[in-house]
Amino acid sequence: MSPEETGHTADDALAAAWREHWARLLGALVARYRRPDLAEDALADAFAAAARTWPADGVPANPAGWLRTAAGRRVLDRLRAEAVALRKEPLMVVEERGRPGSPDPGDDRDEGAHVPDERLRLVFACSHPALAPEARAALTLRFVAGLGVPDIARLFLVPEATMAARITRAKKRLAASGIPFAVPAPEHLDERLDVVATVLYLVFTAGYAPGTGPDLVRVELAGEAIRLVRLLDELLPGRPVVRALLALLVLQHARRDARTGPDGALVLLADQDRSRWHADEIVVGLEVLSSVPDDAAGLAQDYLLQARVAAEHAVARTAGDTDWAAIATLYAALEDHTGSPVVRLARAVAVAESSGPEAGLALLDGLDAALPHHHRLLAVRGELLARSGQADAAVAALELAIERCANDVERAHLERRRREVAGG
Repeated sequence: MSPEETGHTADDALAAAWREHWARLLGALVARYRRPDLAEDALADAFAAAARTWPADGVPANPAGWLRTAAGRRVLDRLRAEAVALRKEPLMVVEERGRPGSPDPGDDRDEGAHVPDERLRLVFACSHPALAPEARAALTLRFVAGLGVPDIARLFLVPEATMAARITRAKKRLAASGIPFAVPAPEHLDERLDVVATVLYLVFTAGYAPGTGPDLVRVELAGEAIRLVRLLDELLPGRPVVRALLALLVLQHARRDARTGPDGALVLLADQDRSRWHADEIVVGLEVLSSVPDDAAGLAQDYLLQARVAAEHAVARTAGDTDWAAIATLYAALEDHTGSPVVRLARAVAVAESSGPEAGLALLDGLDAALPHHHRLLAVRGELLARSGQADAAVAALELAIERCANDVERAHLERRRREVAGG
């Protein structure tokens, strides 16, 4: 079918395929061939081939199927080339079928059937203990969530170049070391549970942490994270870390429809229409939260404290009813437990609400070194300076926040706030 008949150009179709299918296709390739080092390059090659051929030949009826087939052929070509090269090595005898990470191209066996979901299997496979924890999480965000390097770097609070190098090293290590890219046996699933939980937490966070471009909230991505956590809870029932994480995500996600206005603009928590919060989901989240033991330790304690913060917001009928002192106390406990500068930033907001802007500003001291590229630190500082009557300093902080903000919607909000502060 020609572009004239469909009403869309090949460029439009290619852009739509990138948005809608990149993450799913990449995850399927990695799961099928268990070679992350080949999958991403092969899919990129397939998109490049589409950019060359679709304008001339017309957009295929099934763009995702076309891309999947083209990428799969490229992976198989590389695997066969590797097999030929290995057979030519005079001092090396390799049985290709048994080589870790290089499945037989015709082998369709599902070795992870005890994990009842393709994406969840991929999360477990990416969480191999031979990789550094940050590398495991970064690989999974790339292959399961389809996030770009800039968005992953922001989640880890590191420069893009650092994250790109980290992902490249992890892929090379998987390829060179023979680490089996596969789901662990049922009796070993718990050994990877903390890493899997961390990754799913980050996938959800990515849905609500504005990335590059026009979307403030990626509801589908956050919803997918919750779906996977529910499956994890069914697979490994009663684990405090999973129950606490599920409570946190459900309570946070219940506010999704009120986070943006009819025009797509950001709506601050204090201004949200709470009738648009999903009351039924809040009930479920609170029930799950009540099942987490108070003495939960380690990562479960981190998620438990965050879930209790979310619960304080969820039960407040109006913004004025929010118990900010209780929230500040919870964040203080979480900061003691994690030492996270992002938690300190959240605690500063809660303290400012309960004890005044000057108290919040005091908690921001020293955070610039820990969060050198974090525009929200500057945004919070600008807001608290404005509330304390320091308009010039507030405008300067907001201008820096605008410079460092990569999301269109959030940047528009900061620009409006800067104009308000500058205008008195």
